[in-house]
Amino acid sequence: MTADAAPAPARPDPAADATAQALRERFPALFDGPPRPLKLRIQADIQQRAPGVFTKAALSAFLRWYTMRTGYLLALTRQAQRFDLDGAPAGEIAVEHRQAAQDELARRRERQVQREAALQQQRRDRAELLRAYEGSSLTAANFCALKGIAPEALPALLEQARREAAERASAPQRPGPHRAGARPARPARSRS
Repeated sequence: MTADAAPAPARPDPAADATAQALRERFPALFDGPPRPLKLRIQADIQQRAPGVFTKAALSAFLRWYTMRTGYLLALTRQAQRFDLDGAPAGEIAVEHRQAAQDELARRRERQVQREAALQQQRRDRAELLRAYEGSSLTAANFCALKGIAPEALPALLEQARREAAERASAPQRPGPHRAGARPARPARSRS
């Protein structure tokens, strides 16, 4: 796994689902339950113990999906051993494999943080757009020209901003930064 590795594969296609189910049935000690680090070259062991059951392509696709899942990467970072088809220890996890899993997990976390920050910024931008529109005396066409927005996009942006504002208004309020049980700040006295 490199820093520019592909994102975690999406849920496998129906053929891969069938492969997953067949592996759980044949080798429950390894494939039933939370992901466990697989023995190196496990594909050859599967083909030897279940000849003709899985095509090489189907097994490769499943193992690629399985080993790129976040749960599997976490297992690589947390466990010391790899496991064989019977669930028995099958060798220690190499330092470089553990490090590659840690690097991929860090990359995914960073990408998630960036996505969440971008979504929050888009929400703030829509809220600001709504405030500006509602406080403006411009026509919709002039407002769009001023803001650089396509006139056909404005209604959807405003509607989404209104929905988001309603969600914020109906969401339970989080306690402020003060400690639970602490007295609220006193209002400032007027100097008259």
